[in-house]
Amino acid sequence: MRKASQEALPCSSVNSHLLPSKSQDTELSFQAYAEPFYTLESTPMTGYAVFSSPTAVSVSSNKSPFSPQHSHSYASDVHHSSENSSSLNGSFEANDESNLAHSLWLLSNELLGPECGSDYNGSLTDESVQLCYSTRYHKIVEMAPDMDLKHLLIACAEVVSEADIVPFSERKIAASAAETLMDIIQERVSVSGDPLQRLGAYVLEALRARLLSSGSLICKKLKCDEPSGPDLMSHMQLIAQICPFYKFAYMAAGTVIGEAMENEKRIHIIDFQIAQGSQWLSFIQAVSRRSDGPPYVRITGVDDSESAHARGGGLELVGQRLAQLAESCGVPFEFHGAGTSGSDVTLENLKVQQGEALAVNFPYVLHHIPDESVSTSNHRDRLLRLVKSLSPKVMTLVEQESNTNTATFSKRFRETLEYYAAMFECIDAAGLARDEMQRINAEEHCVAKDVVSIIACEGNERMERHEVFGKWRSRLRMAGFSQIGLSPSVTSGVRTMLREYSPNYRLAEADGAVCIGWKNRALVSFSAWR
Repeated sequence: MRKASQEALPCSSVNSHLLPSKSQDTELSFQAYAEPFYTLESTPMTGYAVFSSPTAVSVSSNKSPFSPQHSHSYASDVHHSSENSSSLNGSFEANDESNLAHSLWLLSNELLGPECGSDYNGSLTDESVQLCYSTRYHKIVEMAPDMDLKHLLIACAEVVSEADIVPFSERKIAASAAETLMDIIQERVSVSGDPLQRLGAYVLEALRARLLSSGSLICKKLKCDEPSGPDLMSHMQLIAQICPFYKFAYMAAGTVIGEAMENEKRIHIIDFQIAQGSQWLSFIQAVSRRSDGPPYVRITGVDDSESAHARGGGLELVGQRLAQLAESCGVPFEFHGAGTSGSDVTLENLKVQQGEALAVNFPYVLHHIPDESVSTSNHRDRLLRLVKSLSPKVMTLVEQESNTNTATFSKRFRETLEYYAAMFECIDAAGLARDEMQRINAEEHCVAKDVVSIIACEGNERMERHEVFGKWRSRLRMAGFSQIGLSPSVTSGVRTMLREYSPNYRLAEADGAVCIGWKNRALVSFSAWR
């Protein structure tokens, strides 16, 4: 796909069946929403000695694991599974870790034993502590060649995590062990390999950045190297075409909002990730066919400069496209662009007017807004309270089903590995060749940057802060929202849409939400509120 045309589609060119209804299983035309995406480059480790290991192969520091010409083949089979996954209240089944992972956990968390030595008071000497750390890290490095890639990545993350918290005198020992493990991992990952090998290449980059405390610096550098607007749009569109997650978001939101506004004469939709605005084309076309005449429709699109870059222009392009379509359909229409990030939105940005039936859409955006764990400003809850104060008739929420917001680094890393392993398998299921540059670029610019943010960055620098549905439900209720039950047309429409994709995609309903996942791993949830 290329950048969306700036010319509006005529009313007749938008298929009349695109907006789901209560009586028909249908699907919604869509385009990917825009987020900041970066060009990923390797940052080699420097300044540390490494443990000697017969299996650790030194890698030249000028080779990036993300450049296909420098990618390394995987010397052995990778045993991995997306079956070890979190669930949406049990809707997706989870399995236990393997014996190898359990043994690694015991090794990583074992207490300092008597072999470490002590002084005459029974207290450990500094020399003994260093010896004990060194012994433990040597054991991990010795185990590394027999680990599969998944558990090797986990072992490396555990050592990198310890490098953040151990006494200063032991920090270099941990860093040295981590670098040795990274050298071993380097030989097993490839951007043109299987799903776990490809994910491993980006995870390795994130671990390197974290060990060097350079995650934010890397993201800033990569941001400067991001592709042009048309190229970025092409990457995003490929992901949206081969995976159903954006289609799911737009279909579900379009169905719920369409049903809520069925009898309204003045409709105002606030979309906090307007992107191209294509998700509202079928909505405008559908209301134009009302027997009692079309309603007045106003759309407020919230977007930031990152989305403008991907779109190839400001929000006026979205407004022009939607306005021209509305005119061709005979729908009274107004577009208002709020060119600001969600964290900075105020009441004045939203231009709410008396007498409107208000709908608010939050598609994959709230997890980018910092909460109380980041700042006392807590813009996430502030924004939710602001929206609630507007008394919307319906508010729709779509979010990744992952728990990476306030989890410890170790748990966050494992969750990220499980979640994105499933994501890379989803991409793989589309059948694109492993060496297809279009796929490699799309994964790099549309998926890998999230992995780097979650693993390498902390505080204000970490943009990806996902929460599972149960946490969103609690947060929304605290802000005063009540959940709305979803009509059968939502699930029937999603079920029909999933038939176009791999049978490994699953649909689940739990606690009033609809969730789609890959095999036994829940990935995205949708819910409606007022």
